Amino acid sequence: MLEELWRVFTFQDYNTRVVMAGTGLLGLAAGVIGVFLVLRKRALLSDAVSHATLPGVILAFWASIALGMTGRSLPVLLSGAALTGLLGMVTVVALRRWSPIKDDAALAIVLSVFFGAGIALFGMVQQIEGVHAAGLTDFIYGKTASMLISDTVIIGIAALGVCGIAIALFKEFRLLCFDEAFAAVQGWPTLRLDLLLMGLIVLVTVIGLQAVGLILIVALLIIPPVTARLWTHRLAPMAALSGMFGMLGAGTGSAVSALFERLPSGALIVLSASAFFFVSLMLGTEGGLLPRLWRRARLRRRIRRQHLLRRAWELREQTGKRTFSARGLVARHAWHPVVAALELRSARRAGLVQRIDGGRWEFTPAGESEASRAVRNHRLWELYLITHADVAPSHVDSDADRIEHVLDPDMVAELEELLAREQEDTPPPSPHRLETPTNGGGNGR
Repeated sequence: MLEELWRVFTFQDYNTRVVMAGTGLLGLAAGVIGVFLVLRKRALLSDAVSHATLPGVILAFWASIALGMTGRSLPVLLSGAALTGLLGMVTVVALRRWSPIKDDAALAIVLSVFFGAGIALFGMVQQIEGVHAAGLTDFIYGKTASMLISDTVIIGIAALGVCGIAIALFKEFRLLCFDEAFAAVQGWPTLRLDLLLMGLIVLVTVIGLQAVGLILIVALLIIPPVTARLWTHRLAPMAALSGMFGMLGAGTGSAVSALFERLPSGALIVLSASAFFFVSLMLGTEGGLLPRLWRRARLRRRIRRQHLLRRAWELREQTGKRTFSARGLVARHAWHPVVAALELRSARRAGLVQRIDGGRWEFTPAGESEASRAVRNHRLWELYLITHADVAPSHVDSDADRIEHVLDPDMVAELEELLAREQEDTPPPSPHRLETPTNGGGNGR
């Protein structure tokens, strides 16, 4: 087994080199152009277009047989697939633009009608005497192992052409994806750009028929972009990562199919791409589950600490002393004694508070600064809600709690300017002191 692994991953076999080069270039092109497809929210369009290629393959095979050709010429079959694929894509766009039919219905109509026509034509071809159409099923399920060097050259030229066009028109495609209406107002030919983008999708779909088949080609167009989006939200790095994931998924699947000859290569390519997706789903820096849980836990810990510092500051204001006690926090804010003790210990480890004689606590210089900032942000937002949002002082505290932890310096400066206050480092007085007994009292902060 180890010898087989070494032989495959060192590309010692000619057929392995041909297949992995072809599928790798296909994965690269599918990943790069698939980013724009995903951002345009047209993921299922590639599925409809891929199914629309089947009648073109059958008609091209039928025409080549009628003209006395072998019917197995890959350029001829792919040309037929491209024609009906383009026709399916144009039909979807036309239904979207000039009919009341919604996107999902248009996609379903094109997919089912064209694929049904392809299956019917395939059945008719099989009934013709003297015609062997068994190889046409490879375009449905894919057969990577049968790729020739000429097939790899065709895939390589088309894939590099797709990547080149995507790079050359990167700015235009980006504008089309993020704000088509603005692009139209600015005079950009949005319809032609849209048709060109969809044409590139058709081209990638057509060249991928030999590798993964028309049913699974949609996976190469969708899975790598979605995987890349879990790592970054910037378009240029996303396109680069998507192309890399597409190439790695296609290459890995081809290598595994070379090790296990009886396993279908197209399915292994899709499963390999899916493996990268699930790893990214767990570890991706932008959308991965574990980093998101970690960031959420850090945010909760920061919020708890800011609540502790703010409440300790308010307790000092109430008592007029520079120190405070855990018992005072419990009595003043209805905290559980264990919770108060744990939060104080956490703040002490962070160097924000320190314990002095008699079981009392005081702020360190760093804690004094952090508590002052937390109280200041909270009260500025309270004053804004009372002054400009007509929120009663007795109800403003919980609303301020929700937003105070995400106020950045620019927002704080804007609040100060809006409220015409000349505060620098000192928190403003608590707005709850403005309350009267007629408005419900408040919580006395």
